[in-house]
Amino acid sequence: MQPQKERMNRFVWCMLFICCLIQSPAVLASPPNILLIVSEDNGPELGCYGDPYAQTPHLDRLAAEGVRFENAFVPYSVCSPSRACFLTGKYPHQNGQIGLATHKFAMYHKETPNFVTLLKQHGYFTGLIGKLHVNPEAAFPFDYRAIPGANFNRRQPVTAYADKARDFFKQAQKAPWFLSVNFPDAHLPFLKQANGRPAQPLTADDVKPMPWVGVDTARLREHVANYYNCLARLDIGVGLLLEKLKQTGAAENTLVIYIGDHGAQFPRGKGSVYEGGLRVPLIVRWPGVAEPGLVRTELASTVDLLPTALAAADMSIPQDLPGRDLKPLLTAGPAKDWREYIFGFTTGSFARNCYIQHSLRDARYKLISNPRPGTENLIADSYLDESHPHFVISGATAADQKTISPRTKAAFARWSTPPRYELYDLQQDPYEWNNLADDPDYAETKQHLIDALTALQRQTRDPFLAPENVEAFVKEQLAHRDMRYRKQKQFRWSYLDTFADWRSAR
Repeated sequence: MQPQKERMNRFVWCMLFICCLIQSPAVLASPPNILLIVSEDNGPELGCYGDPYAQTPHLDRLAAEGVRFENAFVPYSVCSPSRACFLTGKYPHQNGQIGLATHKFAMYHKETPNFVTLLKQHGYFTGLIGKLHVNPEAAFPFDYRAIPGANFNRRQPVTAYADKARDFFKQAQKAPWFLSVNFPDAHLPFLKQANGRPAQPLTADDVKPMPWVGVDTARLREHVANYYNCLARLDIGVGLLLEKLKQTGAAENTLVIYIGDHGAQFPRGKGSVYEGGLRVPLIVRWPGVAEPGLVRTELASTVDLLPTALAAADMSIPQDLPGRDLKPLLTAGPAKDWREYIFGFTTGSFARNCYIQHSLRDARYKLISNPRPGTENLIADSYLDESHPHFVISGATAADQKTISPRTKAAFARWSTPPRYELYDLQQDPYEWNNLADDPDYAETKQHLIDALTALQRQTRDPFLAPENVEAFVKEQLAHRDMRYRKQKQFRWSYLDTFADWRSAR
């Protein structure tokens, strides 16, 4: 009888243990909800990144509760290509969105797997608040959509984004969910106030331009001040959104990711392959997984977001994705076999801004490859030439340029008419003023990065590796600078077919 009683006791204790295990947070927390927060046109100009002018207490708190990535980047520093990258987990030349959706650029294939289609297969309820700005929109069959426009005039206040998120949370019911919330700040126009926010805006006397801009005038400082006012308004919106999440009781089971879609729209920022365009904030909060207050300095990319989400949802990661699961970086300790390089790219994003550049950087050095050296960089002109049809108000006017240093003048000239290669020592020269490409002391470093860039292009089947593809693309773009294509419903860029064929043939 005694052995039978002992067996019965062991059975009871096992059942009690299993019941406790089922009720434990670790089990209840699987799979996690995923909240992706995206801001417009802002680099790491946040308080948690050490910016002296940023008023971002909610994002600072989010960073304190999660992991902040010091060296995070986008592959392309313009909206549509950047968003297509993090939504598909693929580089622009892989997914096809190599320019703005508003200018008829699109992904090669509607069937390209992405955040929405992959997570829906795993039972996730999916939602988008704010703009998508990737073609075709049908490739992203969200279950819930709200505030679909860009809202650059800010008629929809930040409270509307939180209210729509509350509606989404209710509709998701008990299903795991993925929600992407896309705020309009800090895109131009840089509004000093919108709907009374921020309550105490900064003025030109309170700020200086970011150190990578190279211009400091009263006119530009006013735009910089209002850029920071946009970020303060964004921060309020993020705070409201996170409060709605908290009220659902699901915050402890939610992976929160915050990014900017690319850098700020100032000279050598948005649209360029300089650090001011490609470097962005990346904050990850995942209760019970991400170590609060941790700062990682490894090279991270927004193509890492989809692999991270899929792994969190206990799904397999497609082998053709170039990104990495960020989970090994969410706790202290070395990451094994982490990436050595970060890739960047631009086509200028539309016909009147056409210029092709690649970049590749490691932990210290940055290579920029210009396959058409000595030709006019139209996107640089949009910041530096007031006669450009799309001159950016936050660019450098002729009057501004009369005040710049010889160093900035040389950098602007190099940006306007780039040489074949640029090379920067980011440890000694973080704002990329001194081109070392022709310095014989750096010849080995330069060649190493050229070889690494070529290898990455071959591995990912980049059509721009072939000179004939470069020339054909530029020729077609320059032939359409009248922009009549925007009113032609059936217009289709030829690269969508020729590049797709080139990639499939290799």
